Amino acid sequence: MTSWPAPAKLNLFLHVLGRRPDGRHELQTLFQLLDYCDTLELTVTNDGTICRRGAEALPEDDLTVQAARCLQQASGTRLGAEIFLDKRIPVGAGLGGGSSDAATTLIALNQLWDTGLSRTRLAALGLTLGADVPVFVHGRSAWGEGVGEQLTPVDLPPRCYCVIWPQVAVSTAAIFGAAELTRTTPRIRIPTLLTGDLRNDLEPVASQKYPEVAKCLAWLDRFGKARMTGSGSAAFLTVADMGAGQAILDQLPPWYIGFVARGIARHPLYVEEPDGV
Repeated sequence: MTSWPAPAKLNLFLHVLGRRPDGRHELQTLFQLLDYCDTLELTVTNDGTICRRGAEALPEDDLTVQAARCLQQASGTRLGAEIFLDKRIPVGAGLGGGSSDAATTLIALNQLWDTGLSRTRLAALGLTLGADVPVFVHGRSAWGEGVGEQLTPVDLPPRCYCVIWPQVAVSTAAIFGAAELTRTTPRIRIPTLLTGDLRNDLEPVASQKYPEVAKCLAWLDRFGKARMTGSGSAAFLTVADMGAGQAILDQLPPWYIGFVARGIARHPLYVEEPDGV
């Protein structure tokens, strides 16, 4: 394989249950993978160096480079890599682009370097890079708990989504660190995950701190119930089909960017592994 996809995700809801002793937050969320992807091209080098081309707006040591170095250190390989990143997923939008890029880097280099680590081990490495990396490594739309790393695969009904980005990057740390953040949402069980009072507890805080988020949600709310994904700033709406989503995009103000995508049950690089591997 010469090109490796890194899909976006939505949080169909995100509840904050409390703050743990280590300062991180206990969450419940539902991850929906999308067929809208970044693309990575990786070339193995023999000198042990790791570098990235493309996506010039990102820092040189972005999550793809950090992921490659993490795998290099964990495996002890002397090989290196040149990474080319074709970036489509907006940065700081709550769509998981950076985490997905990191996960795809781990998966691809594990194969290209022949390091032989299991997906479970790769997910553990990924968790050191970010809480959303494991869901992309395991490669299933999933129910997430803990900080988002405790995953139960879920088969969701086929749906299409219209996603709008107000072209503002939100600081996840600022949202989770806000004093006004609700941290007392009651725990729910998987059988009730598509019913009841499901929301994104981060949405009111992001809307208050970033007025562009509130305006984006209000614009998309004209077409149905819009929600924010992750810590923002992107908003999304379930639509009947791809055509209905495109009809919304055709009315999009020029200061917004959007796309229509299908939900997918499995990552394009998903592989089945025996339990306990």
